Amino acid sequence: MKPRKRTASTMGRVRHARRRLQVWARRHLPPGARLIVGLLFIAGGVLAFLPVLGVWMIPVGLAIAALDVVPVWKRLRGDRKDRRRGS
Repeated sequence: MKPRKRTASTMGRVRHARRRLQVWARRHLPPGARLIVGLLFIAGGVLAFLPVLGVWMIPVGLAIAALDVVPVWKRLRGDRKDRRRGS
C-alpha cells in the first residue's frame, strides 16, 4: 500500500479543524483556563505511549495555549504588522 501524499485539500482541512478548535476554545474557556488546558494537552501528548493519549495532543495543546500568548496568536493568524519594515 502506497503512503498517501498530503494534498492542498488535506492541509486545508487540517487548518480548518485547527481554526474551529480555536474558536470553540476562545468562546467556551476563560483566558487563564485556555493556557492550562493547552499545557495539559501538551503534557498528555508527551505520554503518547498510553492508549488514549497520543502525539496528536501536542499540536492541539499548542493551538489552545496560543490563544493566551499574543505573539504566537498573531503568527498563527498571519499578522505581519509586528515585523519591521524594510526587512
